[in-house]
Amino acid sequence: MNLKQNEKLFGEFPAISTQEWENTILTDLKGADYQKKLVWKTEEGFDVQPYYRSEDLTELTYLNQLPNAYAFVRGQKTDNNQWDIVQYVEESDPQKANAFACDTLKRGANVVCFNASKVIDSGSMTQLLANINPEETAIRFKHVSSYPKLVELFINELKRRSINMEKVTGSIDFDPICYMLLHKSFYVSQDNDLNELIHVVKKIILELPNFKALTVNTDLLHNSGSTISQEMGYGLAWASEYMAYAIEKGISATNAANSIMFSMSVGSNYFMEIAKLRAFRMLWSIVAEQYKVDLSDFKIYIHSNGSIWNKSVYDPNVNMLRSTTEGMAAIIGGTNSLTLRAYDLAFKSEDEFSSRISRNVQLMLKHEAYFDKIVDPASGSYYIETLTDKLAKQAWTLFQETEAKGGFIKLALDGEIKKEIEIVAQKRDSDIANRKITILGTNQYPNPTETMLDRIEDYNHCYNKYEGLNPYRGTMAFEELRMATEKFAKAKKHQPSVFMLTIGSLAMRKARASFSAGFFGCAGFEIIDNLGFETVEQGVEAALDAKSEIVVICSSDDEYAEYAPAITQAIKAKNSAVKVVVAGNPTEILELLKQAGVNDFIHARTNVLEKLTSYCKELGII
Repeated sequence: MNLKQNEKLFGEFPAISTQEWENTILTDLKGADYQKKLVWKTEEGFDVQPYYRSEDLTELTYLNQLPNAYAFVRGQKTDNNQWDIVQYVEESDPQKANAFACDTLKRGANVVCFNASKVIDSGSMTQLLANINPEETAIRFKHVSSYPKLVELFINELKRRSINMEKVTGSIDFDPICYMLLHKSFYVSQDNDLNELIHVVKKIILELPNFKALTVNTDLLHNSGSTISQEMGYGLAWASEYMAYAIEKGISATNAANSIMFSMSVGSNYFMEIAKLRAFRMLWSIVAEQYKVDLSDFKIYIHSNGSIWNKSVYDPNVNMLRSTTEGMAAIIGGTNSLTLRAYDLAFKSEDEFSSRISRNVQLMLKHEAYFDKIVDPASGSYYIETLTDKLAKQAWTLFQETEAKGGFIKLALDGEIKKEIEIVAQKRDSDIANRKITILGTNQYPNPTETMLDRIEDYNHCYNKYEGLNPYRGTMAFEELRMATEKFAKAKKHQPSVFMLTIGSLAMRKARASFSAGFFGCAGFEIIDNLGFETVEQGVEAALDAKSEIVVICSSDDEYAEYAPAITQAIKAKNSAVKVVVAGNPTEILELLKQAGVNDFIHARTNVLEKLTSYCKELGII
């Protein structure tokens, strides 16, 4: 199509001003509050509008940058979007871990991350790396008891095999600050631990120039409940501590920066996670520039880890969907490498099937969805570019505040980092309890017939209790109620049940029965639903025959004045122990219904977790 044809085509679509869009939206809202209905109030503290236009990007100075150009918003890949598929090998026995690693490399992974807790001598290192070529496969090490010793064993093994050291890539998970964040103190002391780190960094720079000598594990912050901007802002301050210390000890700024791997989370907030990686690269390159890093030889390396915080025990197959969207966000955001969590990590160690599913999600995105072909596909999106800018500003402000207060280590040792993250975590927990945050299968749309108790191998294996930050999962409080109900049902050979007494308005009784079934299903109660009863007497008789502990009356607000007192009194006359609940919040007749004997009311503003906990206590479940 030539230019004139193009002009003719689009000439039929006259430009529409922002004010015209706004006027149309206000008309469609019919008086409803624009801010409440359409503006998203993020956890990060900024508002997201319902739409963006080109005029919203006029002040963004980096939009015309090409990939691999400062400030690296668009990443450092220039002709593809390749990323490494990283398989974490949980098995600690060197021989078994090697067998698993060799198998996983044949099945699509191209990086293996070993649990090196039992690599104690040259023999165990040889066993661990048997039949693996470090010139072709990147090697990573976690859970190491002594990093200087591990590095020495690794280098000696490479030399024994005459490996070309310049071709060896990978990393060690050496991060003394991460240990301090968990334990509220350094392993030996701050000076000792950081000096040991510097020793290892210098050794690796000398022997393995393309190997990452230290890791900044910001995913710890995410899995402890932080916001995205906290993970970014604190992550910058965290890495800056390492940079300053390394330079002080004689390591060049460029070598120090290139020794760092960022291990960041990727969660369910799809577009924000895309923007996070883009914004973080920009901010870290600004920090690096201030340290006088040679930007022509500057390599930002971000490894993305699928979230632990959002994974659930109940309806665990949904975790596969969560991992898929996490993987998509990380890849579109330009991650260098990616590990997706096993879908069953919340209640057992991963096995061959769950690890294969996690790999295959990435292989599908690479070979069937072609996510590896386009560099920074989010570039130019009004929405994502705006999120990138807003996140960058929030994180940069937090970074500056942290530096002004004495730096990340000082604030962490003083307990300030833990305090600030716990404030956010408590708010997120409250939002889950109130269903402002939805976790499918846990606090919304549960499957009350599902049982998981017999499938749980180790409920605590993916987190521990620490003096400092505590990684956890947002679903845990609801899960503990479900498991208590399962244990109760197993011991008593009876599952507590909730009877839906539906009567009156067809539309309202169906809607409220559906709401109530989902409400009580979150605690694992048996739900006895009904199509509806013609009379109060029929409903009461069926409810009593069901021998349910709880009866929920489902009708419209207008009809509750007629039905609810009669139903409640008839049920209580035959069995006073039955708890009668009204689905809804008929404010004008609440006192009337309470006087008639109604025990409770449930509605959209009810704290689901708090209410279900009280029911479980009253029924002797907990």
